[in-house]
Amino acid sequence: MRTQSVVLVHGLGSSFEHGWRTTGWVDLLGDARRNVIPVDLLGHGTADAPHDPAKYAHLEAAIEMALPDDADETVDAIGFSLGAQLLLRVAARTPERFGRLVLIGVGENMFRDDHTHALADVFESGVEPDDITTRLFVQLARSAGNDPRAIAACLRRPSVAFTRDDAARVTCPTLVIIGDRDFAGPAEPLVDALSDAQLVVLRGVDHFRAPSEFDCIDAALEFVEAVPPPAP
Repeated sequence: MRTQSVVLVHGLGSSFEHGWRTTGWVDLLGDARRNVIPVDLLGHGTADAPHDPAKYAHLEAAIEMALPDDADETVDAIGFSLGAQLLLRVAARTPERFGRLVLIGVGENMFRDDHTHALADVFESGVEPDDITTRLFVQLARSAGNDPRAIAACLRRPSVAFTRDDAARVTCPTLVIIGDRDFAGPAEPLVDALSDAQLVVLRGVDHFRAPSEFDCIDAALEFVEAVPPPAP
Protein backbone atom coordinates (compact mmCIF):
# COMPACT_ATOMS: atom_id res chain seq x y z
CA MET A 1 0.00 0.00 0.00
CA ARG A 2 1.33 3.41 -1.01
CA THR A 3 1.80 5.99 1.75
CA GLN A 4 1.78 9.22 -0.26
CA SER A 5 -0.91 11.80 0.30
CA VAL A 6 -3.45 12.17 -2.50
CA VAL A 7 -4.30 15.58 -3.95
CA LEU A 8 -7.85 15.85 -5.31
CA VAL A 9 -8.62 18.59 -7.84
CA HIS A 10 -12.22 19.15 -8.95
CA GLY A 11 -13.62 20.23 -12.29
CA LEU A 12 -15.08 23.50 -13.55
CA GLY A 13 -18.07 24.64 -11.52
CA SER A 14 -17.57 22.05 -8.79
CA SER A 15 -15.58 22.06 -5.53
CA PHE A 16 -13.71 19.65 -3.29
CA GLU A 17 -16.80 18.90 -1.21
CA HIS A 18 -19.16 18.67 -4.17
CA GLY A 19 -16.87 16.78 -6.51
CA TRP A 20 -15.03 14.38 -4.20
CA ARG A 21 -16.69 14.02 -0.80
CA THR A 22 -20.29 13.63 -1.94
CA THR A 23 -19.26 11.04 -4.52
CA GLY A 24 -17.45 8.91 -1.94
CA TRP A 25 -13.83 9.40 -3.01
CA VAL A 26 -12.72 10.95 0.28
CA ASP A 27 -14.16 8.13 2.38
CA LEU A 28 -12.68 5.44 0.14
CA LEU A 29 -9.23 7.00 0.30
CA GLY A 30 -9.61 7.29 4.06
CA ASP A 31 -10.47 3.60 4.27
CA ALA A 32 -7.19 2.94 2.46
CA ARG A 33 -5.39 5.10 5.06
CA ARG A 34 -4.40 7.70 2.52
CA ASN A 35 -4.19 11.32 3.58
CA VAL A 36 -6.31 13.51 1.30
CA ILE A 37 -5.13 17.00 0.37
CA PRO A 38 -8.17 19.09 -0.64
CA VAL A 39 -8.01 21.77 -3.31
CA ASP A 40 -10.64 24.41 -4.08
CA LEU A 41 -9.66 26.31 -7.20
CA LEU A 42 -10.08 30.07 -7.27
CA GLY A 43 -13.72 30.94 -7.91
CA HIS A 44 -14.92 27.59 -6.53
CA GLY A 45 -16.00 26.21 -3.17
CA THR A 46 -14.38 27.92 -0.21
CA ALA A 47 -11.84 29.85 -2.30
CA ASP A 48 -12.14 33.55 -3.13
CA ALA A 49 -14.40 34.29 -6.11
CA PRO A 50 -13.19 37.43 -7.92
CA HIS A 51 -14.92 38.62 -11.08
CA ASP A 52 -11.74 39.79 -12.83
CA PRO A 53 -10.43 37.22 -15.35
CA ALA A 54 -6.87 38.43 -14.78
CA LYS A 55 -7.01 37.10 -11.23
CA TYR A 56 -7.32 33.58 -12.67
CA ALA A 57 -4.19 33.73 -14.82
CA HIS A 58 -2.32 31.36 -12.50
CA LEU A 59 -5.22 29.09 -11.60
CA GLU A 60 -2.92 26.11 -10.94
CA ALA A 61 -1.33 28.04 -8.03
CA ALA A 62 -3.94 26.46 -5.74
CA ILE A 63 -2.45 23.05 -6.55
CA GLU A 64 1.13 24.22 -6.11
CA MET A 65 0.31 25.73 -2.71
CA ALA A 66 -1.34 22.49 -1.61
CA LEU A 67 1.78 20.40 -2.24
CA PRO A 68 3.88 19.45 0.81
CA ASP A 69 6.44 21.99 2.00
CA ASP A 70 9.13 19.35 1.70
CA ALA A 71 10.09 19.40 -1.99
CA ASP A 72 11.38 15.83 -1.67
CA GLU A 73 7.96 14.53 -0.61
CA THR A 74 5.92 13.24 -3.54
CA VAL A 75 2.15 12.99 -3.75
CA ASP A 76 -0.31 11.13 -5.90
CA ALA A 77 -2.95 13.30 -7.54
CA ILE A 78 -6.38 12.79 -9.08
CA GLY A 79 -8.07 15.47 -11.16
CA PHE A 80 -11.28 15.75 -13.12
CA SER A 81 -11.79 17.91 -16.21
CA LEU A 82 -10.36 21.37 -15.42
CA GLY A 83 -8.60 19.85 -12.40
CA ALA A 84 -6.94 17.25 -14.63
CA GLN A 85 -5.85 19.95 -17.08
CA LEU A 86 -4.25 21.98 -14.30
CA LEU A 87 -2.54 18.93 -12.81
CA LEU A 88 -0.95 18.27 -16.19
CA ARG A 89 0.45 21.81 -16.28
CA VAL A 90 1.89 21.51 -12.77
CA ALA A 91 3.32 18.05 -13.42
CA ALA A 92 4.93 19.25 -16.66
CA ARG A 93 6.82 21.92 -14.71
CA THR A 94 7.62 19.88 -11.60
CA PRO A 95 7.27 16.17 -12.42
CA GLU A 96 9.43 15.22 -9.44
CA ARG A 97 6.63 16.28 -7.05
CA PHE A 98 4.26 13.50 -8.16
CA GLY A 99 4.21 9.75 -7.66
CA ARG A 100 1.22 8.90 -9.85
CA LEU A 101 -1.41 10.94 -11.68
CA VAL A 102 -5.01 10.04 -12.51
CA LEU A 103 -6.62 12.31 -15.11
CA ILE A 104 -10.39 11.97 -15.60
CA GLY A 105 -12.35 13.60 -18.41
CA VAL A 106 -9.43 14.97 -20.39
CA GLY A 107 -7.97 14.05 -23.77
CA GLU A 108 -7.33 15.73 -27.06
CA ASN A 109 -8.98 18.89 -25.70
CA MET A 110 -5.66 19.66 -23.98
CA PHE A 111 -4.29 20.57 -27.41
CA ARG A 112 -7.19 22.53 -28.87
CA ASP A 113 -9.16 25.71 -28.24
CA ASP A 114 -12.58 24.73 -26.93
CA HIS A 115 -13.98 28.29 -27.12
CA THR A 116 -14.71 28.71 -23.43
CA HIS A 117 -15.75 32.34 -23.89
CA ALA A 118 -19.09 31.19 -25.29
CA LEU A 119 -19.70 29.21 -22.09
CA ALA A 120 -18.68 32.26 -20.06
CA ASP A 121 -21.34 34.30 -21.88
CA VAL A 122 -23.99 31.87 -20.67
CA PHE A 123 -22.84 32.08 -17.05
CA GLU A 124 -22.93 35.87 -17.23
CA SER A 125 -26.33 36.09 -18.93
CA GLY A 126 -28.24 33.87 -16.50
CA VAL A 127 -30.36 32.65 -19.41
CA GLU A 128 -31.11 28.92 -19.44
CA PRO A 129 -29.11 27.52 -22.40
CA ASP A 130 -30.56 25.24 -25.06
CA ASP A 131 -27.37 23.20 -25.51
CA ILE A 132 -27.40 20.20 -23.17
CA THR A 133 -23.66 20.27 -22.41
CA THR A 134 -23.75 23.95 -21.53
CA ARG A 135 -26.86 23.42 -19.42
CA LEU A 136 -25.12 20.66 -17.46
CA PHE A 137 -22.15 22.92 -16.72
CA VAL A 138 -24.51 25.62 -15.43
CA GLN A 139 -26.49 23.13 -13.34
CA LEU A 140 -23.26 21.71 -11.90
CA ALA A 141 -22.04 25.13 -10.78
CA ARG A 142 -25.45 25.97 -9.35
CA SER A 143 -25.68 22.73 -7.37
CA ALA A 144 -22.19 23.34 -5.95
CA GLY A 145 -23.23 26.83 -4.81
CA ASN A 146 -20.68 28.70 -6.91
CA ASP A 147 -20.94 32.30 -8.13
CA PRO A 148 -21.73 32.21 -11.86
CA ARG A 149 -19.87 35.47 -12.51
CA ALA A 150 -16.76 34.00 -10.88
CA ILE A 151 -17.06 30.90 -13.06
CA ALA A 152 -17.35 33.17 -16.11
CA ALA A 153 -14.20 35.02 -15.06
CA CYS A 154 -12.40 31.71 -14.62
CA LEU A 155 -13.40 30.72 -18.16
CA ARG A 156 -12.13 34.04 -19.54
CA ARG A 157 -8.73 33.78 -17.80
CA PRO A 158 -5.55 34.40 -19.80
CA SER A 159 -4.08 31.10 -20.88
CA VAL A 160 -1.04 29.65 -22.59
CA ALA A 161 -1.37 26.69 -24.95
CA PHE A 162 -0.41 23.27 -23.60
CA THR A 163 1.65 21.37 -26.18
CA ARG A 164 2.67 17.79 -26.79
CA ASP A 165 6.18 18.76 -25.72
CA ASP A 166 4.73 19.92 -22.41
CA ALA A 167 2.93 16.60 -22.01
CA ALA A 168 6.17 14.69 -22.65
CA ARG A 169 7.68 16.34 -19.56
CA VAL A 170 5.10 14.60 -17.34
CA THR A 171 7.31 11.64 -16.46
CA CYS A 172 5.36 10.02 -13.61
CA PRO A 173 3.06 7.06 -14.29
CA THR A 174 -0.29 8.45 -15.44
CA LEU A 175 -3.74 6.95 -15.88
CA VAL A 176 -6.18 8.68 -18.22
CA ILE A 177 -9.85 7.77 -17.71
CA ILE A 178 -12.47 9.00 -20.16
CA GLY A 179 -15.98 8.09 -21.23
CA ASP A 180 -16.47 7.15 -24.86
CA ARG A 181 -19.15 9.87 -25.06
CA ASP A 182 -16.94 12.58 -23.58
CA PHE A 183 -16.51 15.76 -25.64
CA ALA A 184 -12.95 16.04 -24.28
CA GLY A 185 -11.88 13.04 -26.31
CA PRO A 186 -10.53 11.18 -28.00
CA ALA A 187 -7.93 10.48 -25.34
CA GLU A 188 -5.31 8.79 -27.50
CA PRO A 189 -3.50 11.98 -28.62
CA LEU A 190 -2.87 12.91 -24.99
CA VAL A 191 -1.96 9.37 -23.93
CA ASP A 192 0.48 9.07 -26.81
CA ALA A 193 2.14 12.37 -25.86
CA LEU A 194 2.67 11.41 -22.22
CA SER A 195 5.84 9.59 -21.22
CA ASP A 196 4.26 6.80 -19.19
CA ALA A 197 0.49 6.56 -19.60
CA GLN A 198 -2.33 4.05 -19.53
CA LEU A 199 -5.88 4.55 -20.80
CA VAL A 200 -9.23 3.36 -19.46
CA VAL A 201 -12.30 4.05 -21.60
CA LEU A 202 -15.70 3.94 -19.89
CA ARG A 203 -18.32 2.56 -22.26
CA GLY A 204 -21.54 4.54 -22.62
CA VAL A 205 -20.33 7.29 -20.27
CA ASP A 206 -20.29 11.03 -20.91
CA HIS A 207 -18.08 13.74 -19.41
CA PHE A 208 -20.20 14.53 -16.36
CA ARG A 209 -20.92 10.95 -15.26
CA ALA A 210 -17.35 9.71 -15.27
CA PRO A 211 -16.22 10.62 -11.70
CA SER A 212 -19.21 8.87 -10.12
CA GLU A 213 -18.91 5.67 -12.16
CA PHE A 214 -17.77 2.66 -10.12
CA ASP A 215 -15.46 1.56 -12.93
CA CYS A 216 -13.77 4.96 -12.86
CA ILE A 217 -13.36 4.99 -9.09
CA ASP A 218 -12.09 1.41 -9.00
CA ALA A 219 -9.55 2.01 -11.77
CA ALA A 220 -8.26 5.20 -10.17
CA LEU A 221 -7.90 3.79 -6.66
CA GLU A 222 -6.24 0.64 -7.95
CA PHE A 223 -3.77 2.71 -9.97
CA VAL A 224 -2.67 4.75 -6.94
CA GLU A 225 -2.76 1.55 -4.83
CA ALA A 226 -5.32 3.00 -2.45
CA VAL A 227 -6.76 -0.27 -1.21
CA PRO A 228 -8.16 -0.91 2.27
CA PRO A 229 -5.87 -2.88 4.59
CA PRO A 230 -6.79 -6.54 5.15
CA ALA A 231 -9.27 -7.24 7.91
CA PRO A 232 -7.65 -8.36 11.21
